[in-house]
Amino acid sequence: MKKSLIGILAAILVVSAAHAQEINNHTIKFAATGQEGTPPVLGMHIFAEKLAERSGGKLNARVFANGVLGGDVQVLSSLQGGVVEMMVWNAGNMITQDQNFGILDLPFIYQDVEVVDQLLDGEVGTFLIDKLPEHGVIGLAFWEQGFRMLSNNRHEVKTLEDISGLKVRVQQNPLLVDMWAALGANPTPMAVTELYTALETGAVDGQESTAPFNYGSKYYEVQQYLSNTRHNYNPQIVLIGKPFWDKLTPDEQAMITEVARETAIEQRQISRDAQISALEAIREAGNTVTEIEPAELQRMKDAVRPVIAKYSATFDPELTKTVFDAVGFSLE
Repeated sequence: MKKSLIGILAAILVVSAAHAQEINNHTIKFAATGQEGTPPVLGMHIFAEKLAERSGGKLNARVFANGVLGGDVQVLSSLQGGVVEMMVWNAGNMITQDQNFGILDLPFIYQDVEVVDQLLDGEVGTFLIDKLPEHGVIGLAFWEQGFRMLSNNRHEVKTLEDISGLKVRVQQNPLLVDMWAALGANPTPMAVTELYTALETGAVDGQESTAPFNYGSKYYEVQQYLSNTRHNYNPQIVLIGKPFWDKLTPDEQAMITEVARETAIEQRQISRDAQISALEAIREAGNTVTEIEPAELQRMKDAVRPVIAKYSATFDPELTKTVFDAVGFSLE
């Protein structure tokens, strides 16, 4: 009886708090191209539950995963046009809106996730998010997809030379196209919603994603070889369309932002745990999982240094210095 009474009182307090603030009824379409069960989509469900509870049931986020509302580029356009309210996607892909976001996709320089958390939750994240309103979206928080790895269906990749000639699907991001070209691959930009079929038919030889995304999307069914290259660290950005944002009250804006940032703590840990379990699951499914020797990893890093130099020159100098100092990287 006591527990039931406590629960009732807690519910009353939540609803009362929502009424004390200016919170109205809204249904939010929250989209992602990731599959159900992958860390970003799990984060979306946590966000939706927290938001409904915090708002006393007034703010309801409906999760649309698996690319059902379109590919990332299409959904971003829908946010900007007010058709979809929220999305989560690879933060580096915002390079198409502001060049400085490319700093998040610089290859091989991010290895310490605690350092990355500090950067994204601090001045680097603030700098980047502040660039977005002029592009029709608002950045709420940075979540995580994890470290990206290369898979293919032609041969095991253990050396830089093994990448040569592989037709690899890449995100629709110029920095990543240049990166894979520098590694000797034939980069093929493609919407992720088309990828499984392209792998199955041999239209592309391979793809690069995190282990949880690989496993959740079942790429391991049509790929035999996975190499733990950890070539990119993949933060995700939670976005809300400015047309919808501008209709919200300050209390609603504050609540949505607060919940997105609180969710980041849980979502990142889910991602890091999932990386380990998904890699093991892919191995158990029969894929050859290869660890790259340090000397070969260094050769790959050396191969992409011109790409890092090219794009770094286009970023805000203070932003670049802050990141490079934090991760201990230098082009000299």
